[in-house]
Amino acid sequence: MISENLQTKLDIIPTSPGVYLFKGTGGETIYIGKAKSLRTRVLSYFRKPKHSNRKTDVLRSSIHDLDYILTDTEVEALILESNLVKQKQPLFNINLKDDKSFLHIKLTVNEKFPRVLLTRRILKDGAVYFGPYLPASLARNMIKVINRHFLLRTCDIEIDGKLERPCLEFDIKRCLAPCVDGLCSKKDYQRAVEEVIQLLEGKNSLLVKSIRQRMSQASKEQNYEAAAFYRDRINLVKDLTDKQKMILSGVGDVDVFAYHQQGHRLALQLFTLRRNQVVGKREFFWEDLSFFEPSVFLRDALQQYYLNSSFVPASIYLPDEIEDKELIQKWLTQKHRSRFGRKVRLHVPKRGKKLDLVLLVKRNAAITFLARFKTLKTSKHTALEKLKTVLDLPVVPNRIDAFDVSNIQGYETVASLVVCLCGEMSRRRYRKYKIKSVEGPDDYTSIYEAVYRQYKRVLAEQLDLPDFILIDGGPGQLHYAYQALAELEIEEIPLASIAKKEELIHVMGQESALRLDNNCSALLLLQKIRDESHRFALAYHRKRRSLRDFHSVLDDIPGIGKKRKKLLLRTFGSLTGVKNATTEELMPFLGQKLAKLVSSTLSQTQEKIKDQEL
Repeated sequence: MISENLQTKLDIIPTSPGVYLFKGTGGETIYIGKAKSLRTRVLSYFRKPKHSNRKTDVLRSSIHDLDYILTDTEVEALILESNLVKQKQPLFNINLKDDKSFLHIKLTVNEKFPRVLLTRRILKDGAVYFGPYLPASLARNMIKVINRHFLLRTCDIEIDGKLERPCLEFDIKRCLAPCVDGLCSKKDYQRAVEEVIQLLEGKNSLLVKSIRQRMSQASKEQNYEAAAFYRDRINLVKDLTDKQKMILSGVGDVDVFAYHQQGHRLALQLFTLRRNQVVGKREFFWEDLSFFEPSVFLRDALQQYYLNSSFVPASIYLPDEIEDKELIQKWLTQKHRSRFGRKVRLHVPKRGKKLDLVLLVKRNAAITFLARFKTLKTSKHTALEKLKTVLDLPVVPNRIDAFDVSNIQGYETVASLVVCLCGEMSRRRYRKYKIKSVEGPDDYTSIYEAVYRQYKRVLAEQLDLPDFILIDGGPGQLHYAYQALAELEIEEIPLASIAKKEELIHVMGQESALRLDNNCSALLLLQKIRDESHRFALAYHRKRRSLRDFHSVLDDIPGIGKKRKKLLLRTFGSLTGVKNATTEELMPFLGQKLAKLVSSTLSQTQEKIKDQEL
């Protein structure tokens, strides 16, 4: 049933290009899409479909509100959609991420005399980025090669050519020294930069040809030291070429995507080829992929991967056709032409060498899938089985709820709930609580309130109960948590606590505490869950403190901005200190008129200040 508010928005939605955001019951964004005509696309979700689609059916039943953003073109909508998906990570959109950020090489062409740096972040700062490099040692070795043989500067000083003498890097032949006028011209330095770009782009044959010409010229001029230097550089480039993993002639600059999927899990593999050579690969994994349509999945993966990519090859090979193919090609071409002026094409090879390459990547995806999920499943299952045994639990604890409390001297007390499903933390099920019934530092009653509120809600909404509950603390916290469960008549749920210092496990109903071996998989799992609950509680507590510290009665006084507020709190120590200060003491910082206003306002709002400090 469509609500009146949603129906009103559907009635007036325009036909312009743009991005639409579907929202759930709590106002959270659950799906983001783009459209050439917002009205046509959005209304299609609410019409009776000709062909049933499970994802669309579930999405449609979850939509409670709608928002949209207009754009001038469909390409602009595509870019905005990609940015919003990356930012909000809605439930029904795929989230392209891997386990770590890979190293890239950054060439600061936005500087007068560029440098090469290692980075894991790609910024829109005018620099050129190369990579990713896998393994990371490949990037580090490349940086060493560039510094040793191409002599780009490694310092971060401002280069104006006015230094009297170069540093040690020049003396040991590791830098061209553009910082000293007369040692290296801007033209010579730029030529070295261009050679580094050729090296990083894999254009080794062009680079060797260029260096060989300079070697011949140096030899003719009887500058044998320079000729030997160029000879060594040629040998280095040839050696790097020989060390490439694979050579596939006739392919050129290509990115090849393929995937392997079983159930809700999927491994996506990317091979990066430059100048016919495989120079790197990346792997992405999904453990809980609720809905999978290859054409939509691949389209979304391409959008997210190339959104902030510094390089787009002329050809991209895919295992399946994708939705909005022409639009994606148009967008990628716009990114690509800014550097190379060629059109980007998406191919689904059907035969020959190109198909063999896609199948090769697909086999690699299958191997990484098994390596990731088979090992993952075995290790997690082993830990859960061990936990069932050592704690004498009735079932394998596939769902574990964990609670922790955080406060400083009883102020801004908060509690956290984190959930572990089948050995993995499920962030979507985390909860946080502002403790309401406790005054002062009382962890026991705080745990009681958090446990009681959580499972009272679970019972009211008829949700699933956990197989096991873990409390961060000792016997005191454990017994108060049990009281909450008993009051709700669910005390049969297994309950235990783990203390931080000695790592003793107190199990409800057992007289003595358990001490497990430090390398026991069950203990390591409990520590992982306990540490996550502590981290989540602490993060929420810091947020509450930040809100308290940065908003006070001072914010409501005209003439007191952020700088003056910070100055007063720093000088007098706290809001109470500012309140107790005389007008004469405030005058050096505020002036006579404003000092009188602050003093009188704080005197009239003493109770408000006390509330702020609590």
